[in-house]
Amino acid sequence: MNYFDLTGQVAIVTGCSTGLGVQMAHALANQGANIVCLARRKNLVDEVAAEISAKYGVKAIGISCDITDTKRVEESVAEVMEKFGRIDILVNNAGTGAVAPAEAITDEQFQNEMDIDLFGSFKMTRAVVNKAMLPAGYGRIINIASMYGMVGNKIAPASPYHAAKGGLVNLTRALACEWGEKGITVNSICPGYFETPLTKETLDSEFFQNYAKTMIPMARYGKAGELDTATLFLASPLSTYVNGVILPVDGGYTAL
Repeated sequence: MNYFDLTGQVAIVTGCSTGLGVQMAHALANQGANIVCLARRKNLVDEVAAEISAKYGVKAIGISCDITDTKRVEESVAEVMEKFGRIDILVNNAGTGAVAPAEAITDEQFQNEMDIDLFGSFKMTRAVVNKAMLPAGYGRIINIASMYGMVGNKIAPASPYHAAKGGLVNLTRALACEWGEKGITVNSICPGYFETPLTKETLDSEFFQNYAKTMIPMARYGKAGELDTATLFLASPLSTYVNGVILPVDGGYTAL
């Protein structure tokens, strides 16, 4: 038995234009899921969707959507339902990150973080649950929070990010409690430091390498693909009793 078989299922991955969102979309497609790549930049999500479809033989489409725009979120989910008739998996991966000392953070920076990382994830979840998961009596919602939603840090001050991701962690618990009896599980992955096109230069620096040896028990950052199995585990139709879990994938950072 393939415990992670997702053949015929439909997964929406937000923030699916670059980085971790693209990696998770590939992992889900590798197990047979049809993929909806959702992000603001239409050209990028179309490219990712085409690559996924060609590589895995699944259906994949790109949808341009700003998850802070309630109307556009509703339209996007309706578009997915019109095309596929179902949404089984939602990966709330879209996010941003303001880095500055707390005393210098502006109202706009803090609000933007909340609007995208927390409220945007809720808007996507609400729309998908109402249109697809509650009627079907089934769903897998995976919120991509951060280890910074569980702890503070001393390398890069980012209080709005910590606050928004901490909110997403507890939103996960709240929704898991509300929908657990309805066949919908809600779980969260809290990644540590992972290599993406935007982070590679910083993570490869001598400063970070020395920091990693002190602060990360595995003494390195996460590599491409090391988030995939956590996503597949929580997306699996057989993970029926896994609900409200906050799963760090951080090399042991939060164990210190």
